[in-house]
Amino acid sequence: MDRHDRILDAAVACIGRVGLAKTTLDDVAREAGCARATVYRTFSSKQRLIAALVGREADAVERRVLDAAAAADGLGPAITATITTGASALRAHPALAFVAAHEEDAIFPYVAFDGADALMRHVAQRVAPAFEAYLPREQAVRLGEWIARVTLSYLLSPSDDLDIGEEADVRALVDDFVLPGFAGHTQGVTR
Repeated sequence: MDRHDRILDAAVACIGRVGLAKTTLDDVAREAGCARATVYRTFSSKQRLIAALVGREADAVERRVLDAAAAADGLGPAITATITTGASALRAHPALAFVAAHEEDAIFPYVAFDGADALMRHVAQRVAPAFEAYLPREQAVRLGEWIARVTLSYLLSPSDDLDIGEEADVRALVDDFVLPGFAGHTQGVTR
């Protein structure tokens, strides 16, 4: 593992333990087993470290989601895999879990109002390739945005009736409400 990833892994561990606000670059250096100067040479500030961490972790979730969708055998299973894989990855992330539970103000600007719109458009572009075997690009992007909005909604406000990480629950939602909306717009879709 290279120094860059070792430092980012250390940041995940520190943030997962004490949160974003209390994590310092000194803490990250100790966790990574390197000198503070090494962290500063790699990331000149905490903001740059966090930006690199968010980018790396988003890329990892995207890869998992796209791989899960690619293994699916139709549009319905691809949508279900996208939602459940994404939700499970976000729920299991220790740093994100701590921040969501204890430092909501750190993520609020990204999940509400204009910030949420920008985030949803970004996620839509990243997950759209999962559906392009079944839908034209524009429809795939619209579906990606819907998935991002629904997944975020269920993650931030869980339901007693539907577990967004549970395949059977999500597949029922997809079959009842999503696939009928794409009837006639799909290219040889298998449900």
